Amino acid sequence: MGWLTKILKGSSHRTSHGQYRGRYGEDGYWSEPRRSVDDSSDFDKEEIECAIALSLSDADQKGKKVVDHETESESEADECIAEVESEADECIAEVESEADECIAEVESEAGECLVEVESDEDKQLVKVETEKDEQLSKAQLEEDEQLARAIQESLSMDSPPHYDHGGLFNPFSFPSGYRICAGCKADIGRGRFLSCMNAVWHPECFRCHACNLPITDYEFSMSGNRPYHKSCYKEQHHPRCDVCSNFIPTNSKGLIEYRAHPFWMQKYCPSHERDGTPRCCSCERMEPRDTRYLLLDDGRKLCLECLDSSIMDTHECQPLYLEIQEFYEGLNMKVEQQIPMLLVERQALNEAMEGEKNGHHHLPETRGLCLSEEQTVTTILKRPNIGAGYRIIDMITEPYRLIRKCEVTAILVLYGLPRLLTGSILAHEMMHAWLRLKGYPNLSPEVEEGICQVLAHMWLDSEMYSASGSDIPSSSSSTSSSSSSSPASTSSKKGKRSDFETKLGEFFKHQIESDSSPAYGEGFRKGDQAVLKYGLRSTLDHIRLTGSFPY
Repeated sequence: MGWLTKILKGSSHRTSHGQYRGRYGEDGYWSEPRRSVDDSSDFDKEEIECAIALSLSDADQKGKKVVDHETESESEADECIAEVESEADECIAEVESEADECIAEVESEAGECLVEVESDEDKQLVKVETEKDEQLSKAQLEEDEQLARAIQESLSMDSPPHYDHGGLFNPFSFPSGYRICAGCKADIGRGRFLSCMNAVWHPECFRCHACNLPITDYEFSMSGNRPYHKSCYKEQHHPRCDVCSNFIPTNSKGLIEYRAHPFWMQKYCPSHERDGTPRCCSCERMEPRDTRYLLLDDGRKLCLECLDSSIMDTHECQPLYLEIQEFYEGLNMKVEQQIPMLLVERQALNEAMEGEKNGHHHLPETRGLCLSEEQTVTTILKRPNIGAGYRIIDMITEPYRLIRKCEVTAILVLYGLPRLLTGSILAHEMMHAWLRLKGYPNLSPEVEEGICQVLAHMWLDSEMYSASGSDIPSSSSSTSSSSSSSPASTSSKKGKRSDFETKLGEFFKHQIESDSSPAYGEGFRKGDQAVLKYGLRSTLDHIRLTGSFPY
């Protein structure tokens, strides 16, 4: 088989310069890549026969025996061809297997590289998108801040109504951690928030100070840096009429216009001054709608609270009159003569005032009078009854003839007034009587009415402090050289005062202090200042000598 081996080796040497590099197997044969059927036909019979002929030629030259049997040679050649083809197929299969493995390995590595490249590309894409979102958020933030600033400036430039301050809020979005809620002090985070009152809020944290519910309207009201629903603000701050209980309407200029009592702070619509709404003749308060009041015979209206301590007839007023006399005795100003004191109706008081030549009267409403002329006056003899509809019935009156026994003939006081008001009127008129009985010259209205008001104020002071458990009166009475506490009254109306009666006493003092008339108002303020500075006795001595208050 040496010749065949030589032939195959020569053949393999030629094919080694092909596309693939082969390798030697264990048997020393060259393993080539798989060939097609056409390629294997290179070893055809002509070449084999040529090779055999050459081999025989060589053998003859060496003296060897030449095989003449052609059949045997062909059989051996066929076996060799079959063996070569089998080994070639095995080699081709092995090469194909290794090629498939290489291809699979290359594809696997290529896939991994592709996945890695795609991952890097995704990361870069996410990074680019994140940076883009941050830039957009930053731009949106700057735009929202400018808008919020513009809204805030527009709010500060608007002129709010006298009773209401409007405001606006607008929802925006900001990144987490950028804003702190002014209500709960927590991070606002992403989502809606409100920008108002120079701060930012969670929508649920911006609440009405009145009802504590979130403010969801685009307009709200402010009071003392506190937000309100417009309806809540109106309910709390828009004044209601104390007469009709409605919101006081605005006038033609859009302003709330109302009337208010300087002491009671009662607010009411201006229209109630013209629509016949009743006003108490004592405390001067307007009566709320559907409130009952007492209608006196002379047309005056008395609220039920003032009616509780009112004095209705002359007999009922006598204990109070004795108390006023004792008050003057305590000031070392005892009135020696017994001066009649009568409670009268308004008509009788006006008639007596017309017949009085001297004296000063506090118009438009005169409630007391110190008479010096002889007259016949109709007095109320017995307390009247209160009938249906709170009207006075069964009033019994009696004419009373006043005879002049001294400079003073009588003291008249309007009936139906509360005890404290009746007492202050008596104290005032008693001072007129004292000045006339003590021979004081004709005084100017400012001096005479002024010093009489000082005594009325002193009595009210003593009453208020005695009711509170103090025996030391305040104001001008405390400066009197001979002042002392007033003794306990025997009046059936005096006792433990209600809160309203205490307030009523303060109101009567306020009336005297704030009177705007030249005689009663300015006269009281000058007289009270003189008594506070020099004392009551020194002030009276100065008036006797000069007819004026000391400075």
